[in-house]
Amino acid sequence: MPPDEATGAATAVAKHDGADRAGTGLLARDGHAPAAVRARQIDAEVTRTVERRLALLLARRVAEAASVDAVFGADVAERVARFTLGGGRRIRPQFLWWGLRACGLPDDAQIDAALHLGVALELLQTCALIHDDVMDRAPTRRNRPALHIDCAAQYEAAAHPDRRRFGESAAILAGDLALAWADDKAAALHVSERHAGRIRAAWARMRMEMVAGQYLDVQGEATRNRSLSQALGAACLKTARYTVERPLQLGAILGDADEATLRALCSAGRGAGLAFQLRDDLDDVFCDAARRDKPAGGDLRAGKPTYLVALAHARAEADGDRQALEVLRRCLGRPDFDDTDLHDVRHVLERTGARQNVEEKIRRLTAQSMHELDTASLDPVAGARLRTLIHQAAGVSSAPGGPAFAGAVQ
Repeated sequence: MPPDEATGAATAVAKHDGADRAGTGLLARDGHAPAAVRARQIDAEVTRTVERRLALLLARRVAEAASVDAVFGADVAERVARFTLGGGRRIRPQFLWWGLRACGLPDDAQIDAALHLGVALELLQTCALIHDDVMDRAPTRRNRPALHIDCAAQYEAAAHPDRRRFGESAAILAGDLALAWADDKAAALHVSERHAGRIRAAWARMRMEMVAGQYLDVQGEATRNRSLSQALGAACLKTARYTVERPLQLGAILGDADEATLRALCSAGRGAGLAFQLRDDLDDVFCDAARRDKPAGGDLRAGKPTYLVALAHARAEADGDRQALEVLRRCLGRPDFDDTDLHDVRHVLERTGARQNVEEKIRRLTAQSMHELDTASLDPVAGARLRTLIHQAAGVSSAPGGPAFAGAVQ
């Protein structure tokens, strides 16, 4: 992000943040919109509100990084800012916001804390995606070169013996920087000590789960582990909890949810997050490439031990389908995986019934999440919006409103 763009972003966001507070002209004595008005405005544009705050924060952080060292600021900090602002579905801040709103209309302190945490979640996601692309050796992200590829290309003319290694090293540092910014933002909340302790505990648990799930993913690649239980465990840790359950929990903590409501939201979020990951696994294989930001079959090429593949493997073994097992053995984890391999694996996933079974599991998980929401006493507006978000995340077409998350840019 060049300095003029960063300054412009900060100015625009500061003005817009003032407009957010001014609301519809219904001002309190301090010149700010009443909290209820602000909350309803954010209801209508959660994503845009978080993105405006992200732009403001990142403009400041880039300037701070440049003051430490100009090369570091330009090569690393600006790339983190561009990556974070360059796309994404902002799923986690949405679930966090609606977890808060499920408890009723928040006050100003709760609103500001939720937006702070929403920004922190997006920076944590930046760290996760940058590191994920390095581990997967993914060439692209969001229809652009992945950050480690972009870093390596910058010094292509230099006499570096291994530009790829340099790019990967720089990307690891960029991810670390995003993580540091995320933690800084999460630590700067102005909330009561009781809330602060619970939020710190949930945040720390979420980071641990995310890393554990990612490790199980790469460990499964290395060992070619096709265990169904490990595949589900990794999906639950790296995606279900981190993407839906923990954001809902953070919002509910801020909203002073009672224990029954908190349990219901967490349970609904866990099922919805797992459905989201299973949908992503299906889309990697079967979705039209135009709807995704990476080539089809990326997980197959990397040899990821997804539940979809583990199920096909288990079904083929149970049926004594040697041909299917040979296709999976031959095709998965190959760097030169091509369209013919993709066609062959798709055929196996269809023939073994794995695709149909995963689709059914997604529908069951979504239905279970709906049931959990039904057991809780939620704000009617938030309850309806959460149902819509969960159906969108799972790619299940039974809730109206808004573009579905499945297959969209991360």
